[in-house]
Amino acid sequence: METILEAQGVSKRFGNGRGIGQISLTVNAGDIVGLFGQNGAGKTTMLKAVTGLCRPDEGTIRLFGFDLNTHFEQAMTRVGCVIEAADAYDYMTGKQNLRQAARYYPDVPASRIEEVLEMTGLAPYQNERAKHYSLGMKQRLALAAALLPEPRLVILDEPTNGLDIEGMVELRGTIARLAREEGIAFLISSHMLSHLEPIVTTVGILHRGDLIRFGRRFELVPPDVTLEDYYLEAIQSGKGEDVHERTAG
Repeated sequence: METILEAQGVSKRFGNGRGIGQISLTVNAGDIVGLFGQNGAGKTTMLKAVTGLCRPDEGTIRLFGFDLNTHFEQAMTRVGCVIEAADAYDYMTGKQNLRQAARYYPDVPASRIEEVLEMTGLAPYQNERAKHYSLGMKQRLALAAALLPEPRLVILDEPTNGLDIEGMVELRGTIARLAREEGIAFLISSHMLSHLEPIVTTVGILHRGDLIRFGRRFELVPPDVTLEDYYLEAIQSGKGEDVHERTAG
């Protein structure tokens, strides 16, 4: 199985003491990795480190075999991401927003815009202005923009925030289908485990900046235990097992 992302001993501390410490994880093609933790646990910091938006104090991050520090451009070529907010130009149509986003990537053909509109279920609404989109549609538009460069890894930060039930179901379905049919790997942060429980294949739990559990869901979580109950048990235990040896391999 193709290894997409390898992080080893990644640490980043800020002046207020928050951040992440000694995070190690692996993401393979087709994985849907849920990175769970309360607000301030370090989820967004880890995603920013993986995308080069902040530089770790220590540790290494390799994407597709390329070191992020020394070969940033090669490492990020096949990565799409939405960090912190699903922004769109309200006065533009969905299709116009994607044309604008395509300008940030080299050689994105017009046919690719049509493809991602179909992938995300937005084709029927492509000529509507984004100001008329629901929050769920805007999340799918952001996902469509992340898919423009034909990524092998898509990174999403709290993508279900504020979505209604229908929006969550549609977004989950899109992610699961892309992972299954296209082999795209997803690294998704959330503090709402139930939102992603139906689709995650790999579970990571961050607590106060430490990755206290990480591994294949079927290896970590008993079939009769919900992700929420497993998460609470992990947090209450204070520390997990030897997570550095249990990567998603």
